[in-house]
Amino acid sequence: MDELSDGFLRGVSEVLECAQQRAKTAVNLAMVYAYYEIGRRIVEEEQGGAERAAYGKLVVRGLSVYLTHRFGKGYSVDNLKLMRRFYVVYSETPIGETVFTQLPQWRTSGLLPPLLSGQAATAQVQNTELSRPPRPFFLSWSHYLKLMRIENEEERLFYEIEAAKNDWSLAELKRQCDSALYERLALSTDKAEVRALAQKGQIITSPRDAIKDPYVLEFLGLESLPQYSEAELETRIIDHLQQFLLELGTGFTFVGRQVRFTFNEEHFIVDLVFYNRLLRCFVLFDLKIGELRHQDIGQMQMYVHHYDRNVRLPDENPTVGIILCKDKNDAIVEMTLPEDNTQIFASRYLTVLPSKETLKRLLETP
Repeated sequence: MDELSDGFLRGVSEVLECAQQRAKTAVNLAMVYAYYEIGRRIVEEEQGGAERAAYGKLVVRGLSVYLTHRFGKGYSVDNLKLMRRFYVVYSETPIGETVFTQLPQWRTSGLLPPLLSGQAATAQVQNTELSRPPRPFFLSWSHYLKLMRIENEEERLFYEIEAAKNDWSLAELKRQCDSALYERLALSTDKAEVRALAQKGQIITSPRDAIKDPYVLEFLGLESLPQYSEAELETRIIDHLQQFLLELGTGFTFVGRQVRFTFNEEHFIVDLVFYNRLLRCFVLFDLKIGELRHQDIGQMQMYVHHYDRNVRLPDENPTVGIILCKDKNDAIVEMTLPEDNTQIFASRYLTVLPSKETLKRLLETP
C-alpha cells in the first residue's frame, strides 16, 4: 500500500464514487418515470369505470393493497394519489428541447433520460410497455413533490429548469421557492421576457441579467444579532460561501476577499471578488450595512476602472461592480451613474426570508 501514490488511489476511488452516483441517479430517474406511468394507468382505469367517483376510490384503494403486499411500503393511498396528480400535471406541461440539450450532466454522464435518448425506448421500456411522456424528467421524485405544489405553471417550469441546470438539492429548491426567486426575476424583467423564464430558465447574456435586487441572505443569521458591522457581514458571507454562490446564481466562482491594490502609494481594498464564467468578467462586491451614498458609487467606479485597466485580460469583458447595501435611494443611483451604464449596480440585501406578498410589494414600490 505504501508503494502506491495517493493520486492513483484517489483516482480509482473517484471512479467508483462517480459510478455509484450515476447508479443512484439512474435509479431515481427510473422511479420518476415509473410513477408517471402508474399515474397514467390509474387515470385511464378510473376513466373507464361506469361511476367514476366511486370507482376511482376503489381503484386507488385496491391498487394500494396489492402493491403494498408485493413491494412493501411506499404505495399508500396518499402516495398513489400523488402519482396520479403527477401524471395529470406533467402530461400537459411541456418543456423545451433546447433546455434538455443545455444540461451538461446528461451529456457527460451517460444518463440520458431513456425516453429521449434518440430511440423510441430502451429494451427494458419496450418490454414493460411504458408510455412515452411528452417531455423528459430531470429531477428526483422529492423535487417533483415540491414542484407540484406550485400552482402557476410558468413558475413551476422555471424552478424545474433552474433546479436541473444548477443541480439544486431539494433543500436548495425549497429555499429558492421560499425566497421568491421567480418573482424577483419576473418583476425586474421586461414583461416580454417573462415568458422566457418558463421556457429556458434564467439566461445570462449581459451583466444586468445576472443582477438581483434584492438578494436574500437569511442564511447568514444576521437577524439574530443586535447589530453587526460590514466586517461581520463579509465574514458571514465567507462562512456561508456555498449558499452565497447559489444566491448569486449561475456561473459565479469565488476569487478572493479583501483584495488589495495600490494606486499612487495609497492602498485600496475590494471586499469580495468573483468571476462569472458566462459573462467572462470579474464581478466586484462592496458591502454596505447602511444606506447607499453617492460616494460609495464613486468608489466602486474606481475599483471597476482599476480592474478594467490593470487586471482583466484583452479577451475578457468589462468588469462589473455591485454595491450590496441595506438600503438605497434609486434616484441617487440614477443621477450618479451615466444613462448608458452597464457596469455598476446597487442592490439591496435582506437578512430575513420575506413572504412572497411582502417581496412583491417591495419590488413594485417606485
